[in-house]
Amino acid sequence: MRPNPLHLALGAALALAAGGGAHAVEGMWVPQQLPEIAGPLEEAGLELDPQQLADLTGDPMGAIVSLGGCTASFVSPQGLVVTNHHCAYGGLQLNSTAEKDLTVTGFNAATLGDEISAGPNARIYVTEQITDVTERIRAAQAQAADGAARQAATEALEKRLVAECEQGGGYRCTVYSFFGGLQYRLFRQLEIKDVRIVYAPHGGIGVFGGDIDNWMWPRHTGDFTFIRGYVAPDGRPVAYAKDNVPYRPKHWLEVSEEGVDVGDFAMVAGYPGRTYRYALAEEFADTRDWAYPQAIEAYEAQLAIIDAAGKADPEAGVKYAAQAKGLNNYLKNMTGQLEGFERADAGDTKRKEERAVLAWLRKQGEAGRPALDAYARLQAANAEERATRERDFIVRGLLNTGLVSTANRLVRAAEERAKSDAERAPGYQERDQAAIKGALEQMERRYDASVDRQLLAYWLGRYIDLPEKQRVPAIDAWLGGDDEADVEKALDALYAGTRLGETEARLRWFAADRAALAASEDSAIVLANALLPYVLEREAAAEAREGEDMRDRPLFLQAVIDTNRANGRAVYPDANSSLRITFGNVKGYSPKRGTTYEPFTRLEEIAEKATGEAPFDAPQAELDAIAARRYGGRELESLGTVPVNFLTDLDVTGGNSGSPTLDAQGRLVGLVFDMNWESVASNWVFNPELTRTIHADIRYILWVMEQVDPAPRVLEEMGVEPRD
Repeated sequence: MRPNPLHLALGAALALAAGGGAHAVEGMWVPQQLPEIAGPLEEAGLELDPQQLADLTGDPMGAIVSLGGCTASFVSPQGLVVTNHHCAYGGLQLNSTAEKDLTVTGFNAATLGDEISAGPNARIYVTEQITDVTERIRAAQAQAADGAARQAATEALEKRLVAECEQGGGYRCTVYSFFGGLQYRLFRQLEIKDVRIVYAPHGGIGVFGGDIDNWMWPRHTGDFTFIRGYVAPDGRPVAYAKDNVPYRPKHWLEVSEEGVDVGDFAMVAGYPGRTYRYALAEEFADTRDWAYPQAIEAYEAQLAIIDAAGKADPEAGVKYAAQAKGLNNYLKNMTGQLEGFERADAGDTKRKEERAVLAWLRKQGEAGRPALDAYARLQAANAEERATRERDFIVRGLLNTGLVSTANRLVRAAEERAKSDAERAPGYQERDQAAIKGALEQMERRYDASVDRQLLAYWLGRYIDLPEKQRVPAIDAWLGGDDEADVEKALDALYAGTRLGETEARLRWFAADRAALAASEDSAIVLANALLPYVLEREAAAEAREGEDMRDRPLFLQAVIDTNRANGRAVYPDANSSLRITFGNVKGYSPKRGTTYEPFTRLEEIAEKATGEAPFDAPQAELDAIAARRYGGRELESLGTVPVNFLTDLDVTGGNSGSPTLDAQGRLVGLVFDMNWESVASNWVFNPELTRTIHADIRYILWVMEQVDPAPRVLEEMGVEPRD
């Protein structure tokens, strides 16, 4: 897939990435590569047989699961799962009101019957099988005459592979592309659809430090939450039902209560989202110079709207809490990346790397010509996208705003349902209907008409400033003019004439056919009907470009692989949300001369930072336990106190959040939840001296569950004997 800068800016999970050759701390390795790196694994301190890690259904890999955006792991034979607090934040928010906000108070289910649903779209995905399907897909692509045909052939075959894989129900299957399309693998995952929240700490623990400390070290955040997967009594994955029972996994992680110390081996298995380490130098420059600045401006404007609305109406603040949290995270990440790019002169590094590959190709004579031609076509495609990027960015933001997005989804769903399942667009097949319905059902918990109107007004304000040749006729016709008064008039009519803010109305339209939606007088649906031809036209153009990319990018990336191997370096593929392993050691760092950061933070430092106000509002029960030095034997001897967070030199990215941190024997010693500020520049140029991953220490997690908000039921289920 092409690394479109617009998608980088608007993506839900921004990556921390690396470039160049592989070191022991660099690389997100696919399980099939582990025998290739057995030496470095053992040198770093792994005590398991590396071949054991290649067994996805064995111990410990069989315990690692995806949440569809975060990672987690089974920690008991009763389907108990541990992940990050911020990964479960949306479920807490869905169950919250202004009067009872679980994102603040936390949650502790006294019994199984008290565990609460994380929402209709919460999922736990258990990977059971990975199959190489490269030959079948590349053969289908070879028969295509052009980009559009190539993309269509690829999509059609992927749908067939997925349909075969999902036969019998209960599974979610996905085809992942590696190295820009050099390799394809089909993942089969059990899809657990009933997910319930078991235990979440007080917000003053789970998000201690908030956006101020985000991406920073030292950290003192208890970013953990426990959830549980439920299935039907016969073991089938089904939606939430009162008589469902806990899922019984084949494997779960053993908790290492002693944790790790400085220099110890550490390993993470998880589902990292996206990296762009093999993007072209020009694609990097477009992201740095245009896409990120545009996104930063948009995020700041949207956050200002949401913050003001929350202050005026606490209920609106609760509804938009998860969105605001995500926007703040992306905003700080992008700002840090831009600073890091300049500090590291990342653009120059990318150019030098690319020139080296091009020079190597030229030395190959005619053998290098196909890759050089592919490179030239990739450059031309990027120039074509650059011509309309401002319009595309603004219109995408407009179409993704709550009410408009919902109406578009309803109209598109009806449009696709008129086709056979195999002919429907991805995201609208029968396998996707439950997720669409779930989003419609929970919209009211994340929607306020006044706030939504302001967010849409922001994008329309930018739209009317576009030059005439960049405008969209359907939007112009709806606005009826191109000044602020026209925008306000159109918004008045839109929000006054729709009932899509009501769950009953949304679900009724979801059940309707295309003819009914085409005849609808609901103002939001009328707008979506008018926009559909434009949406389909842009989608077709994007698919044609993607098809051309499927031909060209693999040719150039093969050259990148060949040049690395010629220099004796193993090469790992960019992250793509599929299962990966990364490893290294517990290690501090020196961000600048005269400054050294230790790899552990201490319990007492929480009390020193606490102010009594968010985001440093540690609960009084925690402060009392710290003051009384009630450690419960959880101290790290070298620290003389309970460690809170720790650093490693592991290579992770968004999507790794919640990943279990494992010791040399594969035991749970912590949870990944963040990276340090200096590592954000590693999106494109990896720096092993400065890139660090931040983990919640297992000893702090257990301490909180013993001394602050006791959860003896959960501890005993994990095989941990609660301490006084």
